[in-house]
Amino acid sequence: MDLASVNEELAEIDGQIGDILRVLQNGFQKLEKIKDANRRSRQLEELTDKMRDCKRLIKDFERVSKAEAEHTDPATAKMLHDRKQSMIKELNSYVALKKQQASENKRIDLFDGPSAEDGFGEENVLLASNMTNQQLMDQGNQLMDETDQAIARSKQTVQETVNVGTETAAALKAQTEQMSRVVNELDSIHFSIKKASQLVKEIGRQVATDRCIMAMLFLIVAGVIAIIIVKIVNPHNKDIRDIPGLAPPVSRRLLR
Repeated sequence: MDLASVNEELAEIDGQIGDILRVLQNGFQKLEKIKDANRRSRQLEELTDKMRDCKRLIKDFERVSKAEAEHTDPATAKMLHDRKQSMIKELNSYVALKKQQASENKRIDLFDGPSAEDGFGEENVLLASNMTNQQLMDQGNQLMDETDQAIARSKQTVQETVNVGTETAAALKAQTEQMSRVVNELDSIHFSIKKASQLVKEIGRQVATDRCIMAMLFLIVAGVIAIIIVKIVNPHNKDIRDIPGLAPPVSRRLLR
């Protein structure tokens, strides 16, 4: 049955979904031939955008088909439901292929961790509502395994952080002890400098005293030299009054 005869909007949405699914098919075929990791990553991102658009269109298709099923015959409603199931199945196959390619590239799978910002929450509910119980259980087990792995990685990260913190604390303790030793050495140096200053002052005072003593010795030596010179000049040790012409005037007056 032609969808255009049922609802033109459904036919338009179906055509858009068909175009996207063909683009996905060709894109994954090209992806297998790409060897460069960066180019593969960019290609996967483009295919992810296409799958996101396809999910949005499938949701629009379901909304319009539900509204159309209210006033159509059961055969048409069943045809619309089967068409929606076929599109979801084909999209899920590309989602699984994308996960496989992403795991090979060691990239984060956008479909494993949907966020409200990306708009995956409600769309994944649409896909989950059309999965069997076994598929839901398998998907749940897979998510639990991935959660366990994430918890294990978190525990390892926490342990590494604790180890780093312990090493840092030990290093800080060693540095603190070293700083204490440096402070003690600085105090010792300061005390030595102070003691050396006092010693220099004492030496200065001793030098000044020595200079005075040397000056006195110099005067004594000069006096001794002067006496020696006088003895040499006046070897008979005469009184100065007996030397002609050197008698003081008072003595001359007394003699008269």
